[in-house]
Amino acid sequence: MMSRYLHFSQLRRLGATFISAAALILSAHAASADTAVKFALDWKFEGPSAPYFVAIDKGYYAAEGLDVTIDSGPGSVKGITRIAAGTYPIGFMDINSLAKFLDQNPGAPVTAVMVVYNRPPFAIVSTTERGVLKPKDLEGRILGAPAPDGAYAQWKAFVKENDIDASKVRIENVGFPVREPMLARGEVDAITGYSFSSHFNLVRNGIAPEDVKVMMMADYGLKLYGNAIMVNTDYAKVNPEVIRSFVAATIKGVQATVADPETAIKSVMKRNEIADETLELARLKMAIRDNIVTDEVKKNGFGGVDTQRLAQSIDQIGVTYEFTNRPESSAVFDPSYLPPAADRQL
Repeated sequence: MMSRYLHFSQLRRLGATFISAAALILSAHAASADTAVKFALDWKFEGPSAPYFVAIDKGYYAAEGLDVTIDSGPGSVKGITRIAAGTYPIGFMDINSLAKFLDQNPGAPVTAVMVVYNRPPFAIVSTTERGVLKPKDLEGRILGAPAPDGAYAQWKAFVKENDIDASKVRIENVGFPVREPMLARGEVDAITGYSFSSHFNLVRNGIAPEDVKVMMMADYGLKLYGNAIMVNTDYAKVNPEVIRSFVAATIKGVQATVADPETAIKSVMKRNEIADETLELARLKMAIRDNIVTDEVKKNGFGGVDTQRLAQSIDQIGVTYEFTNRPESSAVFDPSYLPPAADRQL
């Protein structure tokens, strides 16, 4: 099976020179107030990206001696290759895609160090008119699913957990830009997507908010975690305090965002003036409610993982993806850069 990832050996040859030079320079200046750090998001500057901009605007990164710049991203798959190659030492990507990447590129210098989405936003989304309200309702219907979609990647596990007869579901490979418009027009009965993206994209396509029906896969058997802060481990070994400082400041940004999303969204709008502030605030609040502040986070603090759940989630990935070099949980997530749980309460 041809990999949809660039092979790590190619990436390492391209990025080795950059990593070596950058690591030496940043190591020498790690304690200075102008340590430059490039941070890559997985996607656009939208509501859920608020904590990182808040950490800039409130001076949390600066207080840790970091000068952080944030770039939008091309999605979690390509984004992980950027971190592995050293183009970005730190990024925000899907931890499930990381497990697959490490399977295809054993020993690649990338790992997750802080989980942001304790529950992933993977969802099946429909409308009142189409009437897909529970998993079995998909039988006999058309599901619009972009082939590279992170939510669609979990389809086989979702089918298994909910006893769906997949032979009765017609999968339509649709493009990301037309996914919600096709559902709004009734050309498909449901779509896969991120809950806080598809919901508000449908609203923009004329569907009343109360008529958007979202089935969170996490509510139907999936134990997966979602997006996490990831680091290039070659960089992290040379600059451990930079990583610890970045994580600590980011946690403060998350805490401030959860405490006051109305103010936090202003930090996003400063960088994306064409966005709809009302919509982005609602998107942020949905992410906080459904993905960030969960019962597990309330109990154990923000950012870490339950090791048993993480191992189970990797097993569950194996339902939808055939591992060749299944990574251990310790390769996927390194908790050593997290501050004490008392400092990670939301």
